[in-house]
Amino acid sequence: MAKIVLFGASGMIGSRALAEALARGHEVVAVVRDPARVTTTDPNLTVATGDVTDPATVTRLAEGADVVVSAVSQRGPGLDQTAAYDAVGRGLVEGLRALGTDAPRLVVVGGAGSLEVAPGARLVDQPGFPDAYKSESLAHAEVLEKLRGVTDVRWSYLSPAAEIAPGERTGTFRLGGDGLVSDADGKSFISAEDYSVALIDEAESGKHVGERFTLAY
Repeated sequence: MAKIVLFGASGMIGSRALAEALARGHEVVAVVRDPARVTTTDPNLTVATGDVTDPATVTRLAEGADVVVSAVSQRGPGLDQTAAYDAVGRGLVEGLRALGTDAPRLVVVGGAGSLEVAPGARLVDQPGFPDAYKSESLAHAEVLEKLRGVTDVRWSYLSPAAEIAPGERTGTFRLGGDGLVSDADGKSFISAEDYSVALIDEAESGKHVGERFTLAY
């Protein structure tokens, strides 16, 4: 059993990651802005409030944990998503850095837009990429680039498939690296439930430390 600190535990991914981690018997600290949104009851669950952009808060909540998972979503009218996601990344890295060699690993829920459809060609830069998701995709991509320069915090970054939505938990999917994973028909999809399986798999194993990886059916 591991102790997992999960930031953003009430969102689409976070709530499913919380359920997956608890089902596997892990001890979870669910960090949310509104505790009322976490309705799960489990003896291994602690609900906490905290600001992920504040390094001191991250340090306090992460101390003694094995893994920190960030499933934080930064959305809202007029929000500068680049600045917002940058603040999340800095809060996490600086907060964990303060714990030195005792710092838990960091697993980040990332974006798909920075995945490559061909060498050097990102999905977000392709014609037809939805404008509604472009700002957030570029913000996620900047976080990834900054993480790649971090050597004193053990991080992993999981990009979803091109499409992700609530669905079934099958436990069966394909993993990839920096390239978009698609099926024989060119479709790149993963359910939020199976994404959460891979997320908690990484929290348990640490197989992709210092790397971005992805998945799809």
